[in-house]
Amino acid sequence: MELDSDVKPRPATEADLRVTIKQANLKATATTSSSKPRKDKIVCRHWIQGKCRYADDKCKFLHSWTIGDDVSLMSTLQGHKKSVTGIVLPPGSDKLYTGSTDGTVRVWDCVSGKCVRVINLGGEVGCVINEGHWVFVGVPNAVKALNTQKPSCEMTTLGLRGPARVGQVYAMVVGNDILFAGTHSGSILSWRFNPVTNSFEPAAASLKGHTLGVASLAVGGGATSTKRHTLLYSGSFDGSIRVWSLESLQCVQTLAEHTSVVTSLICSDRCLFSCALDQTLKIWAPAAATDQSENKDMLEVKYTHSEEYGLLALSGMHDSEGKPVLWCSCNDNILRLYDLPSFCERGRVFAKQEIRVIQAAGPHGLVFTGDGTGAVRVWKWGPA
Repeated sequence: MELDSDVKPRPATEADLRVTIKQANLKATATTSSSKPRKDKIVCRHWIQGKCRYADDKCKFLHSWTIGDDVSLMSTLQGHKKSVTGIVLPPGSDKLYTGSTDGTVRVWDCVSGKCVRVINLGGEVGCVINEGHWVFVGVPNAVKALNTQKPSCEMTTLGLRGPARVGQVYAMVVGNDILFAGTHSGSILSWRFNPVTNSFEPAAASLKGHTLGVASLAVGGGATSTKRHTLLYSGSFDGSIRVWSLESLQCVQTLAEHTSVVTSLICSDRCLFSCALDQTLKIWAPAAATDQSENKDMLEVKYTHSEEYGLLALSGMHDSEGKPVLWCSCNDNILRLYDLPSFCERGRVFAKQEIRVIQAAGPHGLVFTGDGTGAVRVWKWGPA
């Protein structure tokens, strides 16, 4: 799994991924006709499951993990026994970290593709993120932290403020130097790093408001702010999205357009992308206000993209020409690539089971995905 590539597209930054809402609406009518693959480009589902009776040149369907010219499979990392729930490649590191509901974090060497360490956590891993040289892992009733500059050290358990039993930690994000963790209880926990004690300390009381668990988190900027990461967004099993001020840690708006679990959130400066099991992807942007002193940061739905299946994960990045592309995983075991702002489909990635994790890997033109079988796949992202 060499981290080398001639093509070096980069992951989208918040400002880079900004979508022109007006253009998206104008081109929405073309989505239906252009989003379906031609009949001569249908992948054999029996082959995907390893059960096709025909040779590659005898089957009337394609034997391929992808459709399109932009994505090619480089390697498959096998080891996890259950669904992959997190993948991170810390900046400057030659180690890939993956977490799974099998209760382990695996550390992979990026040159050899070999697993060099297995960390047993004693409970399902709900999510994995990194910030700087720290890797954070969400498990039942706890968040564990690993300093990748000291890889042989054991994981540190972050202390909780308040009730110790909050259930599984499903989502985490860092904003304004605060680590936030969304839990099964519906509360959002937070910690701040103390360089004096070299430890993480609870930053505030739990953020509460969701009636069911928190499934997704993201940070972004307000409509009138010149600074990024002024807002925290939380998506819940209750179908709502809450918007929190990172300054006051108070909820400033509740978005209630989704009707099922909000599975993924990504920000693009003034816009928020959300997807849910209700088979929709929504783009939110600041509402038009007649009085500029009021509602200037309030979001409303500007565009809705519908799928035939529930949506699981989103990731935004640029192609080799600098054009924004949205990667969107659905629970039909297919990951779709969409050009923005047109939402015209440009490719597909297939899996044996649902892809719940999509992670771009810096300037190397690599994208990692993790599916329900425990497989971690490494893709080259760029023209063949």
